[in-house]
Amino acid sequence: MPNPIVSTYIPEQLSAGDFPVVTDAVTIGLNQNLKVGSVLGKDAAGDYVLSLAAAEDTSKVPTVICAEAITTTDAKAVGIVRLTGEVLGSQLQIGTGHTLESVKAALRPLSIFVR
Repeated sequence: MPNPIVSTYIPEQLSAGDFPVVTDAVTIGLNQNLKVGSVLGKDAAGDYVLSLAAAEDTSKVPTVICAEAITTTDAKAVGIVRLTGEVLGSQLQIGTGHTLESVKAALRPLSIFVR
């Protein structure tokens, strides 16, 4: 009998409670290297990118959280985002100029609760 393969299961650590999680497939903009928990905004073209406070378009406003890691270079791609749910603030990847408090305040009305 062959030896079994042993591997370690590491659970997703973004969730912080039992509020319903709703996800969706969206277009991720060019030149993005997003990790799970990246806080995204929607740019003028309608694509989702890492939300930066100094952005000169609507992407400066956090709207969703990246649910799966994705990298785009010279082409846009479809990525999965969280539209609702409870998340751990310590697991968020926050863009330059934002703070945990500013992200928390922006996401709260959208039913994304940062703990």
